Amino acid sequence: MAAAVLLRALEEPGLRPLPADAARLLVELDAPPRLGAHLRAVHDVACELVAWVAERYPAAEVDAGAVLFGAATHDIGKVLHPAELSGPGAEHEAAGERLLLDRGVPARLARFARTHAAWDRPGTGLDDLLVALADKVWKAKRVTDLEQAVVDRLAAASGQEPWEAFLALDEACERLAAGADARLAFQNAYPAHS
Repeated sequence: MAAAVLLRALEEPGLRPLPADAARLLVELDAPPRLGAHLRAVHDVACELVAWVAERYPAAEVDAGAVLFGAATHDIGKVLHPAELSGPGAEHEAAGERLLLDRGVPARLARFARTHAAWDRPGTGLDDLLVALADKVWKAKRVTDLEQAVVDRLAAASGQEPWEAFLALDEACERLAAGADARLAFQNAYPAHS
């Protein structure tokens, strides 16, 4: 029964499907359905962000496949720490990266399980920032320092003035945040436990 609910969370129309390898991992791990729904919501927003960056900032170096896989698996450690699905906690971050590495996921992709919450550390790239941003904006949460870090990367890549990149990103985030209620309803329609 629980597997059927997870499959419904992964396949129900409305949000883009997860990359096949990410969805397969969630099924193999018997992930809680709410986690599957959450990952789809964040992945859906990441798809929008990646497309927006590609259109508006083609000189920005973004590994779209990595960002989308990262968004689709960033919270996979919550399989091991299910209390963090409905409450605070950061144990899922390192645990998720280890879990992915143990499953044969390359380090360049597994890192998003750790970096989605550590985006303010030195050396964080645009790909990591986009996963972190998708993980906030999906529910209409705006984080000024995170958005400024994205603006700085976009302005540097394009030669655009930072204020211009800020206005463009602000508009994109507002548009994405407008769909937060529907994404939250989608996520909350699924149980937090298998």
